[in-house]
Amino acid sequence: MGKSKDIKDMSIYEASDFWDEHDYCEFGDVKETKEIQFSLKKKKYVGIDQDLYGRIKGKAKTLNTSEDALINEWLSEKANA
Repeated sequence: MGKSKDIKDMSIYEASDFWDEHDYCEFGDVKETKEIQFSLKKKKYVGIDQDLYGRIKGKAKTLNTSEDALINEWLSEKANA
């Protein structure tokens, strides 16, 4: 991922990859945030057939989203139907 990508437009996964390869020292205008507020949701992980997961991963890539987000969206739609 190049330096030109706006950090505000990155997904959490892209940001993680980006900062794995870069350092704050490379950017003079980056300031450390001292106060962060967030809330965590409990998650339950379930097993998915590997072939099915491969198809989900491919569809998520096509839709430019994460597998987790796509699976949650689909399950929510199905649960609310």
